[in-house]
Amino acid sequence: MANKPIILTVDDDSEVLQAIARDLRHGFGEHFRVIRAESGERALDILRQLRLANEAVALMLVDQRMPGLTGIELLAEAKGLFPDAKKALLTAYADTDAAITAINEIRLDHYLVKPWDPPEQRLFPMVDDMLDDWMADHPPEFRGIRVIGHRWSQESHVARDFLARNQVPYKWMDLASDPEAMELLELTGNASRLCPILIFPDGQILEQPTNQQIAEKAGIRGHAEVPLYDLIIIGAGPAGLAAAVYGASEGLSTLIIEREATGGQAGQSTRIENYLGFPSGLSGAELSRRASTQARRFGAEFLLTQEVVSIADHAGVIGVSLSDGTELGGHSVIIATGVSYRRLQVPGADQLTGKGIYYGAAASETSSVRGESIHIIGAANSAGQAAIHFATVAQSVTMLVRGNVLSSGMSHYLAERIEATPNINIRYHSTIDEVCGSEHLEQVVLRDTDSGERQVEPANALFVFIGAAPRTEWLDGRVARDEKGFILTGPDVLAHGAKDWRFDRDPYLMETSIPGVFAAGDVRLGSGKRVATAVGEGATAVISIWQYRANMGL
Repeated sequence: MANKPIILTVDDDSEVLQAIARDLRHGFGEHFRVIRAESGERALDILRQLRLANEAVALMLVDQRMPGLTGIELLAEAKGLFPDAKKALLTAYADTDAAITAINEIRLDHYLVKPWDPPEQRLFPMVDDMLDDWMADHPPEFRGIRVIGHRWSQESHVARDFLARNQVPYKWMDLASDPEAMELLELTGNASRLCPILIFPDGQILEQPTNQQIAEKAGIRGHAEVPLYDLIIIGAGPAGLAAAVYGASEGLSTLIIEREATGGQAGQSTRIENYLGFPSGLSGAELSRRASTQARRFGAEFLLTQEVVSIADHAGVIGVSLSDGTELGGHSVIIATGVSYRRLQVPGADQLTGKGIYYGAAASETSSVRGESIHIIGAANSAGQAAIHFATVAQSVTMLVRGNVLSSGMSHYLAERIEATPNINIRYHSTIDEVCGSEHLEQVVLRDTDSGERQVEPANALFVFIGAAPRTEWLDGRVARDEKGFILTGPDVLAHGAKDWRFDRDPYLMETSIPGVFAAGDVRLGSGKRVATAVGEGATAVISIWQYRANMGL
């Protein structure tokens, strides 16, 4: 049996050290091993021994004020030994400025001002969050799905991307570089060599499966438990997840339907650094996991890899039709389907999608581009976050920007960080005219938008962030939208002359042209196009639903 992951706590005050170790063992000793060190130098010695023994360190909780190495200096050196370990400081009030600086300098995850009594309120929640995040990326022993395929296989990319976005642990085995992959392929008896091949822990094999088949086998798809809900939410991005949390926590029977993966477009963000309450930032996947867990804890049900194809008003009950023919009903519905990245409309793009051209951050491709030169097209926050992320593994990242500045469409802090990153090259006044390659992407043809001059460059991967459009075609003739497809809500329903509003009251905030149907997040006309505003809109839509329910006598 593998050793438990380690929590290392460091303090030069023996009484404090004994107390923090006691509390950590009480709260987390069942699953983690707590080790003490009385100085920074001793802690480094222990960490070197643990590294040689191939042990896993999950968390380092260290005091800031120590003779010799300070807590921040210790964590900076320890990062080279255990870069993925969570890092937290124990500080006095006078040290909080140093702790805040350390968030940027050494990616400090948290700091805790002494004393931490009672630990159940001040220590355990903080440590629990950090250990949950660490465990999400470090399963104790891999027993998940093995995916065998080719890097340049579009089908392999789709399967890996689906598993990654739904946070299902898997091991990627490339037939071109992993000898074990070919051995396993032979053992499966796959004479046709159809890829990808998914091998599940129980030995079952799926050849070129659909996302629905993967979700069903992986146990993440879910099923509607009842035919009628108080609230049905269509879309599991930040707005939909927030609505699920607030609706379910207030006693509404809640079902959330998502056709791809929880988190939506925001779930692909490699780092969200301006979300309130997370000074160290968090990834879109982390936010999605936390929000999904929270919604489930309050009783919300999830139905994944299912697509809603139509809705209809049936005298106070909203009918929801799914692509598989299932019919469900809800007293209220929230549409939170977000937006999708626009496709690159240049020669060769369709043929090379999933074969070097990827939409969004495509976290599943991070390991594949290690040491390579990649291109990113786009200049909004999502493109900037991807550039920072890929710069940590790629040899170089070239950003293609149509304008002459980054800051016009990107948060100031992010633009500054990109400009300060040495292996990110920004090409202003640049766009793509063509992409080339036989089996996979090999070259991009760039065009200077001022001079018209074209230039051919080699390219290993191209990540596309060229704006987004709402997913609302399925609402044609049902819900009022603007000319771009964004859903009209509240005052905009009447302002745009919707003829099908039949109530003698004005639409509630976030309510669409169908009474009882609401919209929240990026799919709504006038939304803020930020994660925080989407979360706020999801919560606001639930408040409007309570007004609607009171009016209807529900």
